[in-house]
Amino acid sequence: MASVKAMSRFLNHEQVTLPALIEPVQESIRVALLASPALVALVVHDWCMYGFNTHTSKTDRLQRTHKYDVGYDVGTALIVEAMHGQPLGPMELRCRTGNGVLSTRPGNASYPSAHVDEVMGVMADASRWQLGKPLVHVIDREADSVGHFRAWHAAGHQFVVRADNDRIVTWKGQSLSLKELQQQCADQYQASSLEVNSAQHGRCRVEMMETEVILERPARTWVGDKQKEIPGPALPLRLVLTRVVDDKQQVHAEWLLLTNVAASFDTATIAQWYTWRWFIESYHKLLKSAGMNAEQWQQESGDAFAKRLVIASMACLAVWHLQKDDSDEAARLKSILIRLSGRQMKHRVKHTAPALLAGLEKLLAIIDLLETQNLHEVIQLAKSTLPTFFSSA
Repeated sequence: MASVKAMSRFLNHEQVTLPALIEPVQESIRVALLASPALVALVVHDWCMYGFNTHTSKTDRLQRTHKYDVGYDVGTALIVEAMHGQPLGPMELRCRTGNGVLSTRPGNASYPSAHVDEVMGVMADASRWQLGKPLVHVIDREADSVGHFRAWHAAGHQFVVRADNDRIVTWKGQSLSLKELQQQCADQYQASSLEVNSAQHGRCRVEMMETEVILERPARTWVGDKQKEIPGPALPLRLVLTRVVDDKQQVHAEWLLLTNVAASFDTATIAQWYTWRWFIESYHKLLKSAGMNAEQWQQESGDAFAKRLVIASMACLAVWHLQKDDSDEAARLKSILIRLSGRQMKHRVKHTAPALLAGLEKLLAIIDLLETQNLHEVIQLAKSTLPTFFSSA
């Protein structure tokens, strides 16, 4: 109870700020990137809703689409090393509440109407991060917006965005959708060295192709209750078409990627960067059901919740570093943590981030126990009190 009260006081202390809390994470990212041979760093953007439908004590919850869609909407800018795909940690977190946006960015962030409108603010603030490398922003289909593409490109920001099939482009003088373009190029895909292991489909290969398209149509935006068209300059972009196929040539996944990254980065590199976007999904999973169970937290304000989220991110960062550590000591520790976690690993899978996190939580509890209790006395107490479970020998 003393620990719970101490944490509550800490999270609600007015001098404990989000920008100060995230500084250790940011410094860890800077150090890791300094040692990386990669020419750029990837900034993966994503948003995740933390549902608190029944937590009525949280009076600043945000209601989104319907009355049961209530909680805090968290946006993350996750840094990923661009050579080997190692996730390095969140450089920025934004927590959208019913009262506004709470951010690790000094001075907080604005309250835009849509997620994609937040990206320009992150891109502009990134110059303050001092990461020492050019940044490439990787975003899912939520960011497929002509107006935003033009604004980002004009400001000198590099991006890789997954596009919708119905996006209209100009290709070789034709105006057509990306789905139609994809059909015309179906026989032009080339095999690559990239492979994907799927539990359902086994080992699949990745095929890809690249071409240039031009975005010429006006951007569309809502002004009040009416949609308005905003013309803009033609924007040439690289289109990377990627698909995952099995030995029977059956397609199991495909991505249509639009990017303004220089041609010095080849097609396979662009495709690989996008596949690493999945790490941000794993990050949210670690914070939610597979690790920290953030949707069960009892903090009564978005500010305290966001602060605890930053602290929890440090644990995720520690687990990621442990996963990438190939030393003998790290291998032994990972084996111990998996045993403590009680998780069953799949065939040929030695460890997963959620299992390591669960094992780490139990290890810390054991260490805390042994600091106040004698191990021999604990064992004898267990044997005498629960003889059914423990041998008396």
